[in-house]
Amino acid sequence: MAHYAWRATLPNGKTQKGTLQAETPKQARQQLREQGMTPISIEETKAESGSKKSFFSRKISSNSLALFTRQLSTLTNAALPLESALKVIARQTEDEVMAKVIDDIHDKVVEGYSLSDALGNYPQAFDNLYRTLVTAGEKTGHLGEVLDKLADYNDQRQQMKSKLTQAMVYPITLTVVATTVICILLVAVVPQVIEQFTHMKQGLPVTTRTLIAVSDFLQDYGLYILIAIIGGVFGFRTWVSKGKNRLRYHKWLVRSAPISKLVRAINSARYIRTLSILQASSVPLLEAMNISVDGIENLYAREILTEAADKVRQGATLNSSLEQTQLFPPMMLYMVASGEQSGELGPLMERAADTQDKALQHRITLTLAVFEPALVITMATIVLFIVMSILQPILQLNNMVS
Repeated sequence: MAHYAWRATLPNGKTQKGTLQAETPKQARQQLREQGMTPISIEETKAESGSKKSFFSRKISSNSLALFTRQLSTLTNAALPLESALKVIARQTEDEVMAKVIDDIHDKVVEGYSLSDALGNYPQAFDNLYRTLVTAGEKTGHLGEVLDKLADYNDQRQQMKSKLTQAMVYPITLTVVATTVICILLVAVVPQVIEQFTHMKQGLPVTTRTLIAVSDFLQDYGLYILIAIIGGVFGFRTWVSKGKNRLRYHKWLVRSAPISKLVRAINSARYIRTLSILQASSVPLLEAMNISVDGIENLYAREILTEAADKVRQGATLNSSLEQTQLFPPMMLYMVASGEQSGELGPLMERAADTQDKALQHRITLTLAVFEPALVITMATIVLFIVMSILQPILQLNNMVS
């Protein structure tokens, strides 16, 4: 996409300037008209170059972005001018990259650019949803309230991501450590112990012979198995990196995978929450649906939700369009239908998203509550089998000596 510097007339007659990204000047003019502005001039500009571009292309952490949004919301609601608020936040921001970005946004705002246009220079940090909400807040004169909702949304996403990460750390660590210990026992320890019994003329127990067979197999083919696993992981990542294959994989995750219910719950909750925020910020429904799709990482979910937006454009209700995606639970669809009938679509969608998040957290907690003990019991059973396989020949030898 190219960068365009524009000047346009607002509905109140004032002149405003800014920058945006578009494929062609015609598309740039169309974007301005959709925002209710009349274009005066549009000129292509060059993107930032050199060390500045390289510096700002560095990734901004989600924590820094969430903190910036919360601080800007607080200062804006306290009636502090936008320029002063940005200056204060830049001074106290510890993240060097974020501080430079805020300084540049402050300079743009001082030059006369709107906040949404200034944020548009950093799409890697401020996504389409973020910029659209800021634009809606500036148009309606409720920027502080919109930023407050956006800050709450970022906090909720961070909390959900943090809970998912924390929930997975212990099971993954336990699985890796237990598997490593068992492999070391079978490859390094067991052969030395079993070797003492190989010269016995008496037959070994079935469990001991099984343990010897497993140990010999791992010694002979363990390295090949490890190489195959690593190669399989890299091969799968290469296969998934291709567009069509990625779509097939994402469709399998949504429709057929053992965790398909969890995948549908995560994507539906994120979509509905985003849509509720946009609706509450006076963003038109069709535009809100298209923007909400951008926040969905699953390609298949994005595809069917885009089709749902097309059906709404053709005159279908939101509830019926979402129902045909088979992505949303019945309770969420019922609340969406109630919101359409009562005219309270935004609040009811927000409540539906809260309900879905709570159900998701409960499902994760319950799954881990079952998985962790099952994993411990499985590993303990394997270790017990190894110990008994070693002890049985020893007990048998003692009986013979007696």
